[in-house]
Amino acid sequence: MGLDIHIAAGNDKELRSTYFYGEQSEYFYKHSLSRTFCSLMCRQDVINHECELDQIERITGVNVYPIYEMQSYPEQQSLSFHLEMAKSEEERRIILENAAKQKAKLTGNIERVLKTVDALVSRLNSIDKLHELLLPTDIDTLDNKTYFADFTHDKGDGYIDNNFGQDLRNFQRFLEYAKLHGTTTVWFEFG
Repeated sequence: MGLDIHIAAGNDKELRSTYFYGEQSEYFYKHSLSRTFCSLMCRQDVINHECELDQIERITGVNVYPIYEMQSYPEQQSLSFHLEMAKSEEERRIILENAAKQKAKLTGNIERVLKTVDALVSRLNSIDKLHELLLPTDIDTLDNKTYFADFTHDKGDGYIDNNFGQDLRNFQRFLEYAKLHGTTTVWFEFG
């Protein structure tokens, strides 16, 4: 088993309806992010050099901070754990205040995130060999030669074995779908 990443939204119940997961579950595969994308999002703390997403920011000139920022939303399970571990009411109050600030910071972020993903897709469509532009690493858990190759071609089934291009296009489709259904705030959940 591996760690998964999901795009969450303020109106998750509406978005994750029967249409989303039910009989027409191919929709799930057009909007899901792979475990490799999950690993990509966690790379800043794993490698000792500039991580791949930061390199892609430099290569494309697209600020990826709105994507990174999606990791800062306080998940309920984590928040509950920290509240249970707090040693005083003052500590609990601070934890809740910080969580509220993080949520407020992300409120209404869908436009920023969609513009970022759109720009990445647009700029990366014209780069033939992205994987060759990335720094080699001793800890290649992403399999860079495969994951970042053939950006314009979908390699996986929409979840398993996606390449970076497919993950970004799935991300883009989810954001467009969510925006169409009134979503204003999106974030990542891990599980």
